[in-house]
Amino acid sequence: MKHILARVLLPAVALSVVLAGCKSGGEQSNTFRIGVVTSLTGSAAAFGQAHKNGYTVAVEELNAKGGVLGKKIELVYYDDQSKPDQAVQGVTKLVDQDHVPIILGAYSSENTRAIVPVVTQKQVPLIIPTAVADNVVQTGSPWVFRICAGSGSFAASTLDFLKNNGDPRTMAIVYENTNFGQSNDKSMREEATAAGVKIVDEEAYQASSPDYKALLQRVKAKNPEVIYFASYLLDATTLMRQAAEVGLNPKYYTSAGTGFAAAEFPTKDKGAGAYAEYTFSVSQWLPTAKWKGSKEFDEAFTKLTGAHPAYHAMEAYAALLVAVAAIQKAGNAQPAGIRDALKAVDLPETPFGPIKFDEHGQNAHPLLITQILDGQYKVVWPKAAAEAEPVIPAPAWNKRKGL
Repeated sequence: MKHILARVLLPAVALSVVLAGCKSGGEQSNTFRIGVVTSLTGSAAAFGQAHKNGYTVAVEELNAKGGVLGKKIELVYYDDQSKPDQAVQGVTKLVDQDHVPIILGAYSSENTRAIVPVVTQKQVPLIIPTAVADNVVQTGSPWVFRICAGSGSFAASTLDFLKNNGDPRTMAIVYENTNFGQSNDKSMREEATAAGVKIVDEEAYQASSPDYKALLQRVKAKNPEVIYFASYLLDATTLMRQAAEVGLNPKYYTSAGTGFAAAEFPTKDKGAGAYAEYTFSVSQWLPTAKWKGSKEFDEAFTKLTGAHPAYHAMEAYAALLVAVAAIQKAGNAQPAGIRDALKAVDLPETPFGPIKFDEHGQNAHPLLITQILDGQYKVVWPKAAAEAEPVIPAPAWNKRKGL
């Protein structure tokens, strides 16, 4: 009799497990599951870890307030290993196996551009926290929303700063030969040309190369007043150290954020240390930003990690706040309902500033220009938000101390 019962009950139990697995991730009995694709290993791991720490602060804060729709929030991570093909696999797994109704990510523009067609095909909303290449929101997909400013805004903000602080006339662009770098190169070339700044050199490079001295020598030969970098952390560090080696001395070292804006960049052990001094960067956020909640996020992040955050962690934090606001507004875990709620999101006060998406899914996020002074990021533009006066020109390498 026991054997007969076992033969009858086991298939029923198996069926119940399968049916449970077919439910949306937001309909699990105890938690509401949200998918995250980011780079926890590989060349962008420092930024992926910043994402994860920002998400952790947000999850703890939101769950302490009751979670979403009466459930605790659970993040389901997929490590894309800093590779586009892995990011695509991550979306497929999160949607088809984990049944999440919304995805946050990825980190890089290269990986994010790769997953946009997949989330569109699978009809699951995607919130982009950090990818700045403008083509990630130019596909016309109604499932894509970006909270950060893009490469076009980066270029415009940098040129606004330059025009009002010395008005240089020549520029070289040095960029990683990926979607991120190419987008920033294109945006800056177009904006600079329109502003009457002559582009005297454009240098693309392969990421994570050990030696950029030949490239930097070519830039030096063109003698630009400004260099604009689009680089991640490892390359930003190498480029600045080798710029000193070749004696490359423009008046302005500027950048499209990212590696030049990473919390680790001014540090000696993980970044360029003293070689980062005087570099300018576009920044999406700083702990000193005047938006309500910035100070509290900085304190919570520092308590969690022992270090102050850069804007990449804040963008992740804000992305989860927006996701939860949309889920709450939708009232369920249906992807289409969450997408429609995202279109209607209007959050006038967040620690990342106001968040509201236009018809292309783009949030109009204001930008800051920072300069590293005495090892610290200081806001130098716009003037109304400035903490310090910019140091221009950057001192020649042979006149700097501490190198």
